[in-house]
Amino acid sequence: MGQDQTGWTFFSNHAHVYFLLAKNEGIMVKEIATKVGITERSVLGIIQDLDHAGYVQREKVGRSNRYKIIAQKTLRHPLESNVLLKDLVDLITEDKS
Repeated sequence: MGQDQTGWTFFSNHAHVYFLLAKNEGIMVKEIATKVGITERSVLGIIQDLDHAGYVQREKVGRSNRYKIIAQKTLRHPLESNVLLKDLVDLITEDKS
């Protein structure tokens, strides 16, 4: 089941990046960009936004960065501010096999 012709999705690119980081902390920026369908520069900007807002924590590992999600935070919009990211991440990233 794919996207319809209008091209919109329920989640923003910020959410897509966050979900991918939640599923694999060691994922490379290039892989995130490919999976989300945006540029590596956009991914880095999103990660910076998430880091500054306290949704991810950056850790330097050699010459690379590793990003750990902070799952105990809630969604930002007042309409969803009662939703823990952990619960949403668990739902979105659970293995469907």
